[in-house]
Amino acid sequence: MNGDLLVVSGHSRRTVPLPQGDTLAQALFRAGYFVGRPLCSGIGRCGACRVRFASGAPTPVPQDARRLGPGELAAGWRLSCAHPAQAAAGREILAPSDVGPGPVLNAARKAAHGAPGGYVLGLDLGTTGLAWRAATASGGGPAVEGQMPNPQLGAGSEIMSRLAFAARDGGADILRELVLDFMRRVAASLPGPLADLGVAGNPAMIHLLVGLDFSGLAAAPYRLSFRGGYETVLAPDLPPAYVPPLLGPFVGADASAGLFAIMRAGAKPPFLLADFGTNGEFVLALPDGRFLAASVPMGPALEGVGPRLGRVAGSGVAVGFDLTPAGLAPVPYRDGSPAAEVTAIGGTGYLSLLARLVSVGVLRPDGRFAEAGSSLPPLGRRILAGLAHDGGEPRLDVGRLSLWASDVEEIQKVKAACNLAFSGLFRAAGLGVGALSAIHLAGAFGSHVSPDDLEALGFLPSGGAARCRAAGNTSLDGVCLLTADAAARRDILETASRVEVVDLASAIGSDDFGQAFVKRMVFRYVA
Repeated sequence: MNGDLLVVSGHSRRTVPLPQGDTLAQALFRAGYFVGRPLCSGIGRCGACRVRFASGAPTPVPQDARRLGPGELAAGWRLSCAHPAQAAAGREILAPSDVGPGPVLNAARKAAHGAPGGYVLGLDLGTTGLAWRAATASGGGPAVEGQMPNPQLGAGSEIMSRLAFAARDGGADILRELVLDFMRRVAASLPGPLADLGVAGNPAMIHLLVGLDFSGLAAAPYRLSFRGGYETVLAPDLPPAYVPPLLGPFVGADASAGLFAIMRAGAKPPFLLADFGTNGEFVLALPDGRFLAASVPMGPALEGVGPRLGRVAGSGVAVGFDLTPAGLAPVPYRDGSPAAEVTAIGGTGYLSLLARLVSVGVLRPDGRFAEAGSSLPPLGRRILAGLAHDGGEPRLDVGRLSLWASDVEEIQKVKAACNLAFSGLFRAAGLGVGALSAIHLAGAFGSHVSPDDLEALGFLPSGGAARCRAAGNTSLDGVCLLTADAAARRDILETASRVEVVDLASAIGSDDFGQAFVKRMVFRYVA
């Protein structure tokens, strides 16, 4: 085996190469494991990359000890994201589960007949998830659509870890082929031929898909090598793909497509389009016809990846919490299937939980749990009774679920990033939230989050919740409209020419960016 790893599954034995520079999780991902599984990019919190060494397990690191119990460590379990691939050279592990969720193609299979002229397919290529919609080129009949986790997730859950993987030997080709293969499977599931294709996504996802130089997105000074706004060939067996304009190094085709969708739906300036994705993108439309755009790295916590019990919304996942006389009660995700025991918490669930804890004083604005004996209302004291310590880290038990102090910190980071984008854009425009006609919350998260929770935790300024409107997947809506309409493509190019990307570091004033970020790591809005 030399420098390779032996993976054992039942009676099969498979040798896996261990590239220099990869973590063990990434080496396994290259070999087809962890495809589509949301991993936390090596911070050692989700535990989804755990593997068991048959013998000779590497020495545990702090991430292992935080996530795995003494018995599991003794039995050879390790977090594969926390160990370099080379540390497993010559070892043997039991195979991790290697089958990620498949694309949701049932709706397409139910379509009864093919379509004259074929189908127009739009794809929203998100860092965490993929969503698609296909409609007949003639415009008749119902559209078919689906979604699934991005199969690239095993390489890293946020943009920079994904780009770092892509920069190593063969990494970019692996990531690109995973998405192309997905597109081929969707196309093959349609009742008729695929006539037109459109793809929207953030600049990193688009650069990786198109197969162009992405080094300008990996380090300063940031720059685009591809600006979109036209069709490009992705593969000989797929139609040329229309990509909406990329507005800046981190404000992508998803933002321009989303902007087109809400304007086509009647949005009137001044308004704010807010896409709370792994890469947060924000566009402020001004009364004079200009647009100010900004982006911030928010990470995947709002999509349920990173916090200790975090999961993408689905069966057995809490998507909210209610305050009851007995304490906090989780609100489970509902999709019509039989109810499952709630064992995990989604992104909206974490925001709901923190907002409830802040409201009763159990969680202070600085993100710390209240101290025992604090002057709290009776309900707050009842909830605070669940506070314990886990390896020196404060942990609040809420029924059968728990919230660790480090989970709170993950959400604080996202809140600080979002707050920076809002305050920077408002300063650059000389506007306040009261001047806006609406705040359009884009994406699946925007459709399900409570605006009151966002305001209570300081993501939004006071009065912002009342202006929020759930806009749905504006990126997908927009790319579908643009792919099918040549005149619309000309319109969005003209609109893109009026977009200015705001340098938040300059817009926030005298504080340097680091100071401004830390100042906003509190559960209140900082202007």
